[in-house]
Amino acid sequence: MIADVVALVHTAYVAFVVVGFVLIVAGIARGWKWVRTFWFRTAHILAIGCVWAQSLGGISCPLTTLEDRLRQAGGSTGYSREFVGYWIDRLIFYDFPPRVFAIAYAAFGFLVAAAFILAPPRLRSDAGPVRKHW
Repeated sequence: MIADVVALVHTAYVAFVVVGFVLIVAGIARGWKWVRTFWFRTAHILAIGCVWAQSLGGISCPLTTLEDRLRQAGGSTGYSREFVGYWIDRLIFYDFPPRVFAIAYAAFGFLVAAAFILAPPRLRSDAGPVRKHW
């Protein structure tokens, strides 16, 4: 069960990177101010930066390693076929050579960096103070 939780965290991380980028691009195009929030954008570029650096260095993802070890400690040989674990694994894991992932991560990281440079984050909103209407 703990391995399934790790898989869920892993899936959330992947979703943050991928869906976050889609929202950033859409938000820039549509003028959504929240997509330029400094902390969101910084966390996003650091998230893909970590993935890219690990692939460049030939380092296995720590979440993948932890999940696999937990599954083995629970008596499974690698990834289990339990419902939650099975579908989460199928969602985020593919059987390609490491070089394919390194190229994909680098390309995606380049796109995230380009969006970061072309539409940089802002430390505070240009909209002025927030006024509450009761």
